[in-house]
Amino acid sequence: MSEKITNWTSADDLMIENAIRRGASRRELLQMMMIGGIAALAGSTILGRATSAIAATPVKGGFVKAAGFTSSTADTLDPAKASHSTDYVRCCAFYNRLTFLDGQGETRMELAESIESGDAKVWTVKLRKGVTFHDGKSLSSADVVFSLKRHLDPAVGSKVNALAKQMTDIKAVDDGTVEITLVDPNADLPTILALHHFMIVADGTTDFSKGNGTGPFVCKEFQPGVRSIAVRNENYWKESGPYLDSFEFFAISDETARMNAVLSGDIHLGANLNPRSLRVLENNPAAQPFISKLGTYTNLNVRLDMAPGDKQGVAEGFKYLINRELIQKSVLRGLAEIANDHPIPATNRYFNAELKQRAFDPERARSLFQKAGVLGQEIHITASETASSSLDYGMVLQQAASEIGLKVVIDRVPSDGYWSNHWLKDTVHFGNINARPTPDILFSLLYKSDAPWNESRYKSDKFDALLIEARGMLDDAKRKQTYGEMQAMVSNEAGTVIPVFMSNVDGVSPKLRGLVPNPLGGMMGYAFAEYAWLEA
Repeated sequence: MSEKITNWTSADDLMIENAIRRGASRRELLQMMMIGGIAALAGSTILGRATSAIAATPVKGGFVKAAGFTSSTADTLDPAKASHSTDYVRCCAFYNRLTFLDGQGETRMELAESIESGDAKVWTVKLRKGVTFHDGKSLSSADVVFSLKRHLDPAVGSKVNALAKQMTDIKAVDDGTVEITLVDPNADLPTILALHHFMIVADGTTDFSKGNGTGPFVCKEFQPGVRSIAVRNENYWKESGPYLDSFEFFAISDETARMNAVLSGDIHLGANLNPRSLRVLENNPAAQPFISKLGTYTNLNVRLDMAPGDKQGVAEGFKYLINRELIQKSVLRGLAEIANDHPIPATNRYFNAELKQRAFDPERARSLFQKAGVLGQEIHITASETASSSLDYGMVLQQAASEIGLKVVIDRVPSDGYWSNHWLKDTVHFGNINARPTPDILFSLLYKSDAPWNESRYKSDKFDALLIEARGMLDDAKRKQTYGEMQAMVSNEAGTVIPVFMSNVDGVSPKLRGLVPNPLGGMMGYAFAEYAWLEA
């Protein structure tokens, strides 16, 4: 019985807590635990623990130190330019969005009081009253118009320009109302506006070093590549939170050092730990794992516009050469779900379950590489600690390659500068993509011909046309069919090798409470600072 209790993770505790909050009966809760292989006595213990956690009253006060896994001198407080988790954490602390995604993936209103449309093309946004920026300025429609239009300006360099370009007209109707007109209908607009990049900034902002937003914390210090210190916004518009007095955020690029910092009590939260660390965390009273089951993945990118990826069969060969089950079971210790070389996880309602799963087939890979004329040649693959588990993936791939006569060389590069100097640039390299809530967002950011993060330079006029068509479909069954076709196209034609979807493991102090998984990523969708509190 004790073994079964041990196998019940903190993520499952949180699942029971969320179920209780949604009103699940005791019978339903016990059925959930029986499915998970939990004995009755253990189940009662877990129920008691979950009930106690819910009953615990958040405590105001305290200072938290948290460490992410990537940082550089390019760190920014400009939401439009945010490109990694460290930026997202800070933007979530200093700004708000019009909408946000809750722990169940449902779109909720934030700065918007309502977002409505009769045809999914023209949308009316009503803003909350009584919201002020850190400098005392009141939120108005002018701020929203300015914030959204920035993404359309090429000079800004917005990371979501491809998504924002569907907004053809953004105008203020009055001081508290904004009208957004899309080039084509898109029922996903409220969810799109929940992405981290669509934070609302003050009208006319050009200096983002102060993080002047409407968010739960005020920026006290920001040193790109070093650290940030945030203090509670005493005039925050929400009735509850934030609870912390202040928090410091910085990066520890080395995973072992990050975990040791949690275990020693030097930090309260260490983000994105290797699944190998799970057993250490579970058996140490000084820390515990916070597991988020997401659609996050680390992928191998074979650029189709550069040698050797421009030779037919090379990208496909890598898809057959990657041992997905070995990565799932050994590298990630079971904290992953098998993927099929496209970015839509099985938990998404638009997932194509009919697409045949690609198997590990070294002989087929060898045949493809041989026809492409690359057997016997060296193929260099760029990997880094900052692209989660990519070094381990590289070793698995290198071993499989050696057995079929393919010479794979893993070029390990430092974390600092990886995303600006190697990702999207090197001929064959690893990436790491955070979870996104809709197929439209994923395809628009990663696979549309002009997508800003088109990692393999995949280009298809047919795919682009289907993407636009699917946005305006009100027939959900037809929309699912179209997204299914697009998943097959990416899986078979793009140069991105996506072996598994990874669960995220953050190491946290037992005193840090209030965290629940969020579909936008680890650390509670990077918004932990607003909701976390310290146990006295």
